[in-house]
Amino acid sequence: MATTYQHDVLIIGGGAAGLSMALRLADDCNVAIITKGPSKDGSTYYAQGGVSAVLSEQDSFDAHIADSMSVGGALANQDTVKFVVEHGPENIRWMQQLGVPFSSDIFKSGKRELHLTREGGHTHRRVVHAADATGKAMSDTLENHARQHDNIRFFEHHIAVDLITTEKQGMSNGENRCIGAYIFNQKNKQVETFQARFVVLATGGASKVYLYTSNPDGSTGDGIAMAWRAGCSVSNMEFNQFHPTCLYHPEAKSFLISEAVRGEGGKLLLPDGTQFMHKFDERGELAPRDIVARAIDHEMKRLGISCIYLDISHRSAAFIASHFPTIYKRCLKYGIDITKEPIPVVPAAHYTCGGVNTDLRGRTDISHLYAIGETAHTGLHGANRLASNSLLECLVFAQAAARDINALISETYQYLNISNWDASRVTDSDEDVVISHNWDELRRFMWDYVGIVRTDKRLQRAMHRASLLQQEIDEYYSNFRISNDLIELRNLTLVAELIIRSAMSRKESRGLHFSLDYPVANESSIARDTVLKPEHKSNKEKIKIIK
Repeated sequence: MATTYQHDVLIIGGGAAGLSMALRLADDCNVAIITKGPSKDGSTYYAQGGVSAVLSEQDSFDAHIADSMSVGGALANQDTVKFVVEHGPENIRWMQQLGVPFSSDIFKSGKRELHLTREGGHTHRRVVHAADATGKAMSDTLENHARQHDNIRFFEHHIAVDLITTEKQGMSNGENRCIGAYIFNQKNKQVETFQARFVVLATGGASKVYLYTSNPDGSTGDGIAMAWRAGCSVSNMEFNQFHPTCLYHPEAKSFLISEAVRGEGGKLLLPDGTQFMHKFDERGELAPRDIVARAIDHEMKRLGISCIYLDISHRSAAFIASHFPTIYKRCLKYGIDITKEPIPVVPAAHYTCGGVNTDLRGRTDISHLYAIGETAHTGLHGANRLASNSLLECLVFAQAAARDINALISETYQYLNISNWDASRVTDSDEDVVISHNWDELRRFMWDYVGIVRTDKRLQRAMHRASLLQQEIDEYYSNFRISNDLIELRNLTLVAELIIRSAMSRKESRGLHFSLDYPVANESSIARDTVLKPEHKSNKEKIKIIK
């Protein structure tokens, strides 16, 4: 007998967005949180830099809005930016009340205030942080509170397969409503049915689609892919942010060197010790990430080198050890003493600026389905994300979506009779090599053809390969029992197609999308957002359910 769960709210994802939303809902709702592995496996836990918010008298909402709009390549939605920026301080105060140990300074007056650092693209110091492990501090605090709440239940080692909608169940009556999700239990290898009055996608981004990424293994675009298959539109998938500085070492898997290192004076150097950023932008090392990443990519290709170097050793050893303890210890583990020598770094895929379209309440195109955090496209980032606006977006939209659900939760609701997952017509695979081979091929051609610098020919090659992979994976998915790797590969291949299609349609260079065929921005004929809408697939899609 298939297992079925019923909750008021099903939150898929346990990062800053999912956990903070759960806490804001749990007094009035029973909440299920789905995580692929331990809750600490998400991107939030590994975030180093911090959260941007206007917290000093020298700063202003107008300045933060202007910085976000500027870095966003004039594509950010001003109403969204204003909404997020103005709700920033109250969310920082809420996190402080929960006990997040943000770094602080004691001034001569004896008053203790938050220490604010500055990162690329910001005109003021406005990034609140917990040393260089802000994500860990936030994640630990949020999770501790969530686990103590009687109305929140964690389902770890579960991975979402697909959303359940009234349309897919043949009971829409004119409104397509999300009523739950099919979830793969990794322990018993069964697909379980989770019914919910409201479903929230907080699944993070899709940077694992690239060969080199700063993200953990779970960043496979699951929420974006599931929302697309359910009928949601997506926007701006061509804007993939590459963090300029990921540690370059054969044993250092996806370890990020925080933007704050450059914010505190770190210099980018060629192997001979020459600085180069001034040749690309007058802001030098504090230019936005897209500019810095392209500059590094250019120099690496020009010189045929494997990495460049980031040097903070001119600051005192005490300053470095106190401000960047995590980075200092990790580098020392690999024989690099950052108080005495530069850090070898390379760019790596870091953040998905596009995603599932939502409004200012986190609502998607499908009734009772919300998307928050990196999986959503809110309009905040435009063509490029301002450093440390990501955790801010998680908190603000978790708050907004929770308020919306809390206003609706008192409505009368009757759970529907949902069809259970049917695995009776599939068999165990004896060719898992197909999955591993396709996984490797996908990430390599996305890195080579749809990376920091693109061309029409590269994109066409990528689309051809993505189409072939999708055919293989669809056939495999239809015939064999699902697994973690197959679920993620299926999602990543779909997201790759969305990225390529979006990139092919933008005939200009702007923000994170740079094309050698269209090297300048086109202000006259380019739409602000690249919007993709799924075809109606309800009669075609292969869904393993009992009819």
